[in-house]
Amino acid sequence: MPNVRILLAAPLVAALALAVPAMAEDRAVPQSRTEMQLSFAPLVKQVENAVVNVYAERVVERRSIFEGDPFFEEFFGQRMPNRSEKQSSLGSGVIVGTKGIVVTNNHVIEGASDIKVALADGREYESTVVLKDERVDLAVLKIKVSKADTAFTALPLGDSDAVEVGDLVLAIGNPFGVGQTVTSGIVSALARNQVRSGDFGFFIQTDASINPGNSGGGLINMNGELIGINTAIFSRGGGSNGVGFAIPANLVKTFVASAENGSASFDRPFVGATFDAVTSEVAEALGLDRARGALISKVLPGSPAEKAGMKPGQIVTAVNGIAVEHPDALGYRLTTVGIGGTARITVIAEGKEKELTLSLDRAPETTPRDERLIEGRNPFSGAVVANLSPRVAEELRMPTNGTTSGVVVTEVNRGSPAARIGLQPRDIFIELNGTAVTSTETLAALVGEDPSIWRVEIERDGQRIRQFFR
Repeated sequence: MPNVRILLAAPLVAALALAVPAMAEDRAVPQSRTEMQLSFAPLVKQVENAVVNVYAERVVERRSIFEGDPFFEEFFGQRMPNRSEKQSSLGSGVIVGTKGIVVTNNHVIEGASDIKVALADGREYESTVVLKDERVDLAVLKIKVSKADTAFTALPLGDSDAVEVGDLVLAIGNPFGVGQTVTSGIVSALARNQVRSGDFGFFIQTDASINPGNSGGGLINMNGELIGINTAIFSRGGGSNGVGFAIPANLVKTFVASAENGSASFDRPFVGATFDAVTSEVAEALGLDRARGALISKVLPGSPAEKAGMKPGQIVTAVNGIAVEHPDALGYRLTTVGIGGTARITVIAEGKEKELTLSLDRAPETTPRDERLIEGRNPFSGAVVANLSPRVAEELRMPTNGTTSGVVVTEVNRGSPAARIGLQPRDIFIELNGTAVTSTETLAALVGEDPSIWRVEIERDGQRIRQFFR
């Protein structure tokens, strides 16, 4: 396939050789009306067949308005007549594998029972979810194809670390369900965090128009490469105001590789340390020219961080030679290195810069989880509990600096006694009826008793809560 930059600029080679001075990395500012009249049409033709529409259908259960009313619950035998209805949503996706591998946003397909992918030429296919992750808001789909189908057009994944502020980009997707739409703009900023809730904070910002329905679509560079998956907009009215965000392609590469390797979940490397943002006061105290990096506030004993020589008070400023501006950027850099890799961590300690080697692996399950459902006549019936470990804490998105042992609630069945008393996932049992809860086996034995009063102490978000139940 021809290089698009050459295709667009070929008629002007002679003129540009005389009129435009050479610029580094083949980037140049337009110098004439002729250059301003260049078209993105050849680039769009090159990539349009790789951008698809994603239709997700989900079944939603509507709760009865009489639920909780004693009279109606008695009349219907505690089973209120709820009704179900189907809801459809529309998003975009990008084909990144010629055999029908599609990347989209997790929120586009979350909870869907039926997912269809429609190509630009009108063909429509059923698809299945290979891997999804709410925290990075990515999902990989596999198109169900027949033997008669040929290879699909796929977009190559570019190097998002090579992207610079000011680069021209195209955003392609299906906003508002009107059909495939192309908008143009520039890269407005890099390494943006605090864009949305969740634990992922490293986005490419662009002023190319991104609207509802564009989610999961592609952000394309001038070489026809995918450099990001469009995922969010900043707007009070829900439409594009020139501030859109995309998940960088280098994270997409790691995610797709995890899916192709058959992983059931997308694991982030376990570091075993807690990081805070560097304030201007901290930067001044340590002699930094500006507030940058990730301040190490806590290191867990025996963790990869401790083995690498990381200590509280140090500031991480780079990973593999790439600057780290904030803790979210550090998490992104380590995630793109991937499980099983090693990272060169640059830290500032006692005013001096040094390099450490950090081995990246999955969070360990130091204690077998022994997951159990609490049953019987007790206030906690309907809660699912497990022995807490770094692995379980990672799955539940619990903070690294929290408790790493004990018994944690992983799920609470709706309408159960546990739900009625307000028990929540991530609650940690500390003590029950005066006995320390050290394992799920201990908890199961304690709830088998039938005391007149239940006295429980739990930890929630670092706070201890004591409650009594009859």
